[in-house]
Amino acid sequence: MARTKEFNEDQALDKAIEIFWHKGYNGTSAQDLVTHLGLSRSSLYDTFGDKQKLFSKALNKYQSDNYVKIKELLETTSNVKETLTVIFKLAVVESLEDRITKGCFMVNSAVELAMHDEEIAKIVSSNQKVMEEVFYAAVKKGQEAGQISTKNEARLLARFIFNTYSGIRVLARAGEKDKQVYDDILKAMFTLF
Repeated sequence: MARTKEFNEDQALDKAIEIFWHKGYNGTSAQDLVTHLGLSRSSLYDTFGDKQKLFSKALNKYQSDNYVKIKELLETTSNVKETLTVIFKLAVVESLEDRITKGCFMVNSAVELAMHDEEIAKIVSSNQKVMEEVFYAAVKKGQEAGQISTKNEARLLARFIFNTYSGIRVLARAGEKDKQVYDDILKAMFTLF
């Protein structure tokens, strides 16, 4: 008779995200995973397969969770420009308050692994596409409501927004703690709106 699992897979994936986000894929050992997730090696491998499969599942969950949050915010807002400002200001606050300079798990994974791992490259590419679509829909909505200038096409702005958001996360990972740097980036970005 098969044994029942005595842990929540979603919670285990959240813990995997934490450790991989902090240490990176290459910096996280099997023992780190066992310790941080609080699972035996057999439970870990029986449930998630090898380290690479666990990493992919964790990255997919991270992408999905963040996509849903941002999509909901932008779809339900009555003022797109204000909501984009809030999203970016939160990213800056997180960057400034992050004592371990972890940046963004997706961006970190793109830099560390996408060039060498086809599965991770697909996840990163999918993230870029879905996030661009979320920002595109939001910009179109904002332009139609007169909240965002139409001097730049919505697709161009969506790509710029995504790239700027990713860039802020790279700065955070690099340890940038000067608020003025972030403020200047946001000021420049919002002049396009």
